[in-house]
Amino acid sequence: MQGNAGGRKFQCILTDPVKHKVLDILPSKKSDDLIAYFLQFPLEKRKQVQYLVMDMSLQFRDVMTLCFPEASVITDKFHVCRYVTWALENVRKSEQKKFSDERRKYFKKSRWLLLSRQEKLNEEQCQQLENMLAVSEKLRKAYWLKENFYVFMDSKDIYEAKKNLSNWNLCAGVAKLEEFQKCFDIINKWQPYILRAFSLGYTNGFTEGCNNRIKVLKRNCYGVRNFSRFRNRILHMMAA
Repeated sequence: MQGNAGGRKFQCILTDPVKHKVLDILPSKKSDDLIAYFLQFPLEKRKQVQYLVMDMSLQFRDVMTLCFPEASVITDKFHVCRYVTWALENVRKSEQKKFSDERRKYFKKSRWLLLSRQEKLNEEQCQQLENMLAVSEKLRKAYWLKENFYVFMDSKDIYEAKKNLSNWNLCAGVAKLEEFQKCFDIINKWQPYILRAFSLGYTNGFTEGCNNRIKVLKRNCYGVRNFSRFRNRILHMMAA
């Protein structure tokens, strides 16, 4: 999580997503600091940890694999969506540079139509979206890659997830959009960890909710510089 307490730009929050508990707040997310913290616990205890849910960070994955040798690492599937929406946004920004000032401003103002799921748009909004997609074939391809990715996200089990992800990979390969290449590579690199989310059902939803509450706390306190006070306030707030 992002913070400024204790002179560090980032702190680390540890949660139990099943029991909806905040376990601890650490002053740093650096590998050496995390390893030193986790190795305080006996190996027997660390071996009892079965699952670890995290974003797509090689740093975190390496730390978790070292400190929790028996645990299965799971990538939070909702975190993966960010890469797809970022890729779509990059296509929009690239394409709207070709437009007139008036149309460019409209596309920027109406970007939420592209980022929203089509099923959540009303008839008028769907027509507005179609008008936007009609202007750029590249943007249309990017939009449908985003929508097809949500088909994968809605998969009911790992078997359906594998099939839908395979279909998405095929579509991404056919579309050949440069802006989606990084997204495509990352998703395939992390595929085993992403698919575990569908077989085990764990996500970082609770953790993201905690992060949002912490952001509100920071705003209300006009920033907290003392880490110990910051940590205590978070733990007290989350225990309420």
